[in-house]
Amino acid sequence: MEIRHATMADLPAVTAVEAECFPVAEAATEESFRARLTVYPEHFWLLFDGEKMVGFVNGMVTELADLCDEMYHDATMHDPAGAWQMIFGVDTIPSYRRRGCAEMVLKRVIADTKAAGRKGLVLTCRDHLVHYYAKFGFVSEGISESGHGGVVWYQMRLTF
Repeated sequence: MEIRHATMADLPAVTAVEAECFPVAEAATEESFRARLTVYPEHFWLLFDGEKMVGFVNGMVTELADLCDEMYHDATMHDPAGAWQMIFGVDTIPSYRRRGCAEMVLKRVIADTKAAGRKGLVLTCRDHLVHYYAKFGFVSEGISESGHGGVVWYQMRLTF
């Protein structure tokens, strides 16, 4: 398994993995990923098994302390000098789940974020995943204000 940052050439594979991992209402579109990859490709951590992309983590950096829905749609909100690494998605294709793939990528994202001198990371997740992210040190801050995909999200924060 190999982890590397994205390039625009990865756009079709990133979009395909996202579509496999999330319902249409929650999945980012190719257009959204194109904008993100144009502005912050170094904040996409891709996991490969040989030549096959099996998962990724992506998000932007900002001075804002809380993840808001506008961030998903406006790549220009990225601030390379920001204090907080936001995580928009932790994707692992179904056939690779429960093998430690997401854990491998998340540990790399956490290490890279810490090495960059940021305050920490913020993500939102469904209630059944709160315990999963807690094992990495994320603390639940309760129900977020996000209405993304029309579902309830919990904001979680890992502070260094």
